[in-house]
Order: sequence, then C-alpha cells, then structure tokens
Amino acid sequence: MAKTHVTMTVNGAQVEGLVEPRTLLVHFIRENLQMTGTHIGCDTTHCGACTVDLNGMSVKSCTVFAVQAEGAATTTIEGMANADGTLSALQEGFRMMHGLQCGYCTPGMIVRAHRLLQENPSPTEEDIRAGIAGNLCRCTGYQNIVKAIQYAAAKQNGVEFKEAAE
Repeated sequence: MAKTHVTMTVNGAQVEGLVEPRTLLVHFIRENLQMTGTHIGCDTTHCGACTVDLNGMSVKSCTVFAVQAEGAATTTIEGMANADGTLSALQEGFRMMHGLQCGYCTPGMIVRAHRLLQENPSPTEEDIRAGIAGNLCRCTGYQNIVKAIQYAAAKQNGVEFKEAAE
C-alpha cells in the first residue's frame, strides 16, 4: 500500500513520517514517534485511554487517521509536564489525591482533564463528571479522579484545595 507523508506538531515539536492512509493517529504516536504514554484500550472510542488534545479539542486518537492530523497541533500525556520537567497541576493532583490505581486510563484522563480546565477553569463536581464522561476507569470509582481535577483547578486558580466533607 502506498504511504503518505505527514507532518504535524506533537508536544511542541514538529514531527513527520510516512504512513499508510489507514494508520490511526494512536498508532502513529506510539509506533512512529515511540511515545507510548497514549494507551490503546478498546479501538472503538468507548474507553478514552487514547485521548489526546488535537488543535484544542479532546479526541480519541483511535478514531482519527494520522493523515487527518496533517498540520495539526497535538498534545499527548508526554506533553503535560511543566516546561522545567516538574509535574503539572493535574499530574500532581492525580498523585496527591490518589486519582489512579492501575493507571491505564490515567494518560487519557489527564489529557481530557487538561482540556476541561482550559474550557472551564473552575468546574463544579458535576461539570467534572460530565467532562470526563467519555473516559472510562475500571478501578477507581471516579471519586479520587474528581478530587484530583478539583485539586488542579484550585492550584491553577491560586487557591488552596479544600476537600469536601464526605
């Protein structure tokens, strides 16, 4: 099968490669770019483990062809840390609030939460639950994921995070 040349920006760096037209963005990221933080969970858009930020929108990269991302700006979990390499507020929140167990959903969950906080810097618990509804976690029950996102929102807004009483 003939290959197509693609060029895009991933985590701030311009990248390029040759792909078959049917190559999914998740496979391009993992196989061509060797960035394995973006997970493949279901290949059917149900789980959200492969969520990346594409041109300012959360997308499940198992449903986008790499050729469709031509010229696009993509951010993966590898691009979530601060410029100095320290954990972002979201990564810190997931660590501090125990927002993960097995960790399989965590990269997609953090990337989705990043976009959620870009769109709504002060989300309510209901906003967070609705915002991450397309990302499944089979381990945590979501309570600590919600707390992790609340923690990050508070930190980004310069206020102290106060956990709600149970």
